[in-house]
Amino acid sequence: MKKATSTYLLRMPASLKAAVADISKADGTSINQFVTTAIAEKIAAMKTAEFFTERGTQADIEAARRLLRRDGGQPPEPNDRLP
Repeated sequence: MKKATSTYLLRMPASLKAAVADISKADGTSINQFVTTAIAEKIAAMKTAEFFTERGTQADIEAARRLLRRDGGQPPEPNDRLP
């Protein structure tokens, strides 16, 4: 199955394009792949922030505080500690 793609003419300052070209060459990728990956990373970051903002509105702060103050539990075993 062939993936649907589209073409988008992108204008950017020559200095930015040169920097992208240097980085993508050093990374062994194309400028197109670098820009596509950068866009995907930005979208992921924005969607993650949106997700946590939405989830934060549903938080029950008092329930979380009760959970943190609860009694019980066991101290860590010796092999549970970091060196």
